[in-house]
Amino acid sequence: MSGTTLIWIGFNLFVLAMLAIDLGVFNRKTHVVSTREASIWVTVWVTLALLFGGILYVLRGYQSALEYFTGYVIEYSLSMDNIFVFVLIFSYFAVPASYQHRVLFWGILGALVMRGVMIVAGAALIKQFHWIIYIFGAFLIFTGIRMARHKDEEVHPERNPLIRLVRRRLPVTENYEGSHFFVRRDGVLMATPLFIVLLMVESTDLIFAVDSIPAIFAVTTDPLIVYTSNVFAILGLRSLYFVLRGAVDKFHYLKPALAAVLTFVGLKMVLTDVYKVPIVASLLVIVSLLGIGIVASLIRTRRLDRAAARS
Repeated sequence: MSGTTLIWIGFNLFVLAMLAIDLGVFNRKTHVVSTREASIWVTVWVTLALLFGGILYVLRGYQSALEYFTGYVIEYSLSMDNIFVFVLIFSYFAVPASYQHRVLFWGILGALVMRGVMIVAGAALIKQFHWIIYIFGAFLIFTGIRMARHKDEEVHPERNPLIRLVRRRLPVTENYEGSHFFVRRDGVLMATPLFIVLLMVESTDLIFAVDSIPAIFAVTTDPLIVYTSNVFAILGLRSLYFVLRGAVDKFHYLKPALAAVLTFVGLKMVLTDVYKVPIVASLLVIVSLLGIGIVASLIRTRRLDRAAARS
């Protein structure tokens, strides 16, 4: 087998093993995930992502490692937008804190499968039809502008076609049934509200994937790099949610920063045959935009806190 094939096999076995350890050892019992526990897992996933980049550097060289790190930063930063929606979904459905980890675990597992399929399809399309990259680029520019203009997110489960389909086909219990997605009542299989929440998480991630996956194709069309950077970003997303869930309203300028990242990446794709922006320059621009958004948010939050203390 080639070295690339071994990397594919080894990476997927590693991810499956980590997920098994996560669910079967550390989160075997339903519990409220503390900020400290989530922070440890964020550190673990980021460290593993960096180590994998080092492995790519050793096995495939500087260019592959740089493309991977740039892709990882893009995907991880864009995945933060999911966190805002997760907070809204859990709040809307009044999901108990002890059940949220279970929803996100299975939601992210489903997201890995969906994104894997989308990445393979996207890479094949770009390889066969190069002009599709212009469509991806234009779509990202449009998405970036739309994100900058629409600051407030709302959750509308009644508009989700998947949820409407489930409710027509399957009875749903009125209350949560512990951490179960399905229960039987008098021999009848019923979905629980927690399963509806899971469907919301899955369907919203699919929408976000349509934005984020084309973005990484501006960096590379190598399926391995696109896939691995996506997977590490998604795996770290759940823990990051538990760290930031109580502070998302403090990041006032994060969405505009993400919008700027999407727009920049879209322009990079549209201009790919006119001028190729160096990978290092792309990484610096993306990190700078995110850094400006985070710092500006922290400064505004501090000012608002001081104003509130004075009053």
